Parts: sequence; structure tokens; C-alpha cells
Amino acid sequence: MSILRAREVPLGGLRAMTVRRTLPNRERITIGAWCFVDHFGPDRVADTGGMSVAPHPHTGLQTVSWLFAGEVEHRDSVGSHQMIAPGQLNLMTAGSGISHSEVSNAKTDLLHGVQLWIALPDTDRFVAPFFEHVIPSSVRLADSTITVFVGDLAGVTSPAVVFTPLVGAEILMPAHTELTLDVRADFEHGVLIDSGVLEVNGERADGSDLLYCGVGASTLTLNTGDQPVRAVLLGGEPFREQVVMWWNFIGRTHDEVVAFREAWQHDVIEEARRDGPFGYVPSDDPAIAAPEMPRVRLRPRGQWKP
Repeated sequence: MSILRAREVPLGGLRAMTVRRTLPNRERITIGAWCFVDHFGPDRVADTGGMSVAPHPHTGLQTVSWLFAGEVEHRDSVGSHQMIAPGQLNLMTAGSGISHSEVSNAKTDLLHGVQLWIALPDTDRFVAPFFEHVIPSSVRLADSTITVFVGDLAGVTSPAVVFTPLVGAEILMPAHTELTLDVRADFEHGVLIDSGVLEVNGERADGSDLLYCGVGASTLTLNTGDQPVRAVLLGGEPFREQVVMWWNFIGRTHDEVVAFREAWQHDVIEEARRDGPFGYVPSDDPAIAAPEMPRVRLRPRGQWKP
């Protein structure tokens, strides 16, 4: 087991809120197909300005929005317009290309949650984009509450559509509690600690840490101390593909990412065409221009080496 530490990153530009990012990092690119973990809040919107991310693109991935507090408004280029609140899942499949915006509700005082990405496998990464809003089911075990928003856990199955074997769940545990979960031994797992201190199979981690457990474990035993704990469990079969992750795009080669960027800049930023792969999102704010490409060629990365 190992602990991945978070680094602070501005979300959506220099004016936006700061998030704590644990994945990807130097040690690990993916946990299953989970390839991006941002943890934010609890933030007082009056102090931080909340979430205000203007239209921006994605390719080759799914975005997962899961809130602990507050409300966020989602709009995208396939026509979706959805508010998300705690206990609800927004799952957006970018596939061949989509754009969306995310803005915290004006009535939100406190904003708190996670934003996650799932890498799509090569067989499905050009699927037509679509959006799902799901209210997942929960189960009580050992005085703890487990809400499964992706995959299967503790006898609960999420209806959310994913393209590789995965699990994602929020776990709420009171103080001085032990919880043993049966998990798939062919999955690797990560446990993101939102609040409190948690031991996972004897390894201790605290707020914003992501504790990684490799394949082979058929159970995860979680123990809390003097404080209650909120954690997010992520897992899946190891993702056996090399990817190029740059800005909001996931591709397989440098040239492919260059083409994604050029299409976004031409079609949306220069307003050349609304029927391009990224479509159009109505917004009071202009779409976010892509940064300049680095001067070196981007190389595919991944945990698995062919």
C-alpha cells in the first residue's frame, strides 16, 4: 500500500477555486480507469467565489461529479441542463468530443465534493457523447453508510454506464468503527480521505490523502479513530493502455491531441462552426481557450508497460 499526497491546483483558471489533486501524479497515472481525482472544499462561496468553470472541451473520457455539500449547475453541448446536489451523480461521457460548463448555484453557501475522470478504453473512446443523472442507492453496514455511484459494492449496483470494470462509492463512518468490505481481488483500489483519520488494512491516512492498494486484496478493513470519517472508494481492473493526457483531452498520440486542440480553437474559440465535434454551450462567459501546446512532443503514459 502507498499514500498519494495532494497538490493544490486552480480549477478553470486563475480566478477560480482551488482544488486538491491526487491523481494523476508522479507515482501513479491511474487506479483502474480512474485517471483524475480533484477534491474541493468545504469552501465558503462568499469567500472563494465558488465554482465558475466556463465552457471547455473533453475527449476520450467520462467526468464524474459527486458533491458532499452545495449545488452545481451543469450544461453541455448535447443539450443537457442539470442541477446536481449531494447524493446525486452527474456522469458525462465525452467520447468523440463534448463541451460543458459547471457553475455553483447562487443559493449555495458551502461547496464541497469531488470531480473525477474515467479514461475510456480504445474500443469505446470515440463513442457518441451523452449525459446521465443518477440518484444511486445506499446500504448500511456496521453503522456505516455506503453509497455506490459507479459499479457494484456491498450488494448495491449503480445503473451508471461505464466502459471498464469499476467501482466508486462514498463511505460515511462514525468514530471508533471497523468496517470490512468484500472487494474484487482483480481490482486495484484507492481510498480518498475527505475528513477524519482512517486506517485501511492497517495503513493510516488523513484528510485529502489517497491511499492506494494494489490488486490481490479480497477485503478492505477500514477503522476510524476519535472522529467520524467520510471517504471515497475508487477501484477497477488495471487500465492496460498508454494514454496522452493534456489539458482536458485524453488521446493516444501527441498528434491526436494537437488535432483536438486545433478543432476546439477553430470551431469554438474562433466561433467558426457550431456543428463541430465540441458543439455549443450557452453561457454568459466566453469559452475557455486552450493553452499553447508544449514545445516537446507528448509521450503516452500509463502504469502498464507493453
